[in-house]
Amino acid sequence: MKHTGWRKPTPGLGIAEELAQAGEQVAVPKTRAFVAVKRVGAYIGLKAGDMMLLDTLGAFTQAQDWDEGQRPIVWASNAYLMEQTGFSLSALKRHARRLAEIGVISFKDSPNGKRWGHRDADGRIIEAYGFDLSPLSARVEEFEQLQAELQAERELCQRLKRQITVARRMIRARIEAAFSSTLRGPWEHLSGLFEDLLDRLPRRNTASETLSQLLAWFKELQERVEAAYLKAVRADEVVENSAESIEQGSEKTQEMNPGEVISGPHILTTTKLDPVISNSSKKEEAAGVTPNAPPEERVDRELENWVAEVRKKRGAALDLPTVMQACPDFASWARNMGGYLKDWGDLHRVAGQLRPMIGVSEHDWNLAQDRLGPQIATAALVLTFDKHAKGEVASPGGYLRGMIEKAGAGELHLERSFYGRLSGQAA
Repeated sequence: MKHTGWRKPTPGLGIAEELAQAGEQVAVPKTRAFVAVKRVGAYIGLKAGDMMLLDTLGAFTQAQDWDEGQRPIVWASNAYLMEQTGFSLSALKRHARRLAEIGVISFKDSPNGKRWGHRDADGRIIEAYGFDLSPLSARVEEFEQLQAELQAERELCQRLKRQITVARRMIRARIEAAFSSTLRGPWEHLSGLFEDLLDRLPRRNTASETLSQLLAWFKELQERVEAAYLKAVRADEVVENSAESIEQGSEKTQEMNPGEVISGPHILTTTKLDPVISNSSKKEEAAGVTPNAPPEERVDRELENWVAEVRKKRGAALDLPTVMQACPDFASWARNMGGYLKDWGDLHRVAGQLRPMIGVSEHDWNLAQDRLGPQIATAALVLTFDKHAKGEVASPGGYLRGMIEKAGAGELHLERSFYGRLSGQAA
């Protein structure tokens, strides 16, 4: 930089002067330049006081000062700047120096060390000495690129944090469900590993590399916990099935070996005469058709049955493939638990087994079945499970109760939720 004798030259000031010369060769609107530097100010080392002084200096410039071939130079006095910012003289000099060393402004000193300037009739600066803001024009694209990178990093960190939160909640839910169901497994050990990972969670902003490593650890632990849970549940089912088989075998043995042997034919004695009813009449009564009814009544009854069947189908607009496809996380768990699910009965059974894993109480589950019916309650629980697995729902029990309340008010439209998730997957 050109040494005037009024200011000690440094490498930073030299770079700032080079940037000022480069900024003179481009036309950048003042608004764009200031927006760019403010978005990255903290990252490049600017403090709040630095930004306040920079804003004050920018207020003195005019639109034409930022044209190509011009330099936005400010020649306001120290006294005026101190009045506008509230800084002391030493603070003012300190902030101005930092702005220059960082390469946001440059100093253009006069031979006598004073700031002054003149404009022509069109308002263009003819000659001026003071604070030169041209480095902002030279670095605007650099700052915008840096801001884009910082934004991408922030979004990545937010995404990683959400994924860590989902994994953390799922691990906690599995371990708590295992303890509450007294399932056999290494739950104390896994719980200790989980607490160790929780202690490693950052208390402040952390780089994406650190969060990625944490997520990998949580995912690894989640896989171990889920594998242990599935193994324990299957072992528990085997024990229950064995107990039921033994009990059923005992009952059959008792039936085949009665305590008293009775020989001879079994004769039923009665004084009541029962009328003989044909099988066809019984079938008609079971179907809701009155035997020997006039043709008109039969047509009306068949029409009523048809309308009831249509209404029933409308209420059950969801089919099993749609539910499973719309909720892939639940589907994966359900297949691991129950294998192939052939109907709603299988889905209802597996949903009940997975319920404790997301913290839905037995009371809420029973209430849902009572108020919504088994099929709609199952679909609601499937949706709740999948949303919780994706981090969309923090309180599964509260979410399920909310759907029960909506159903009571006639505002529950589960089919919209499922088809909406399918549309989101296709997008």
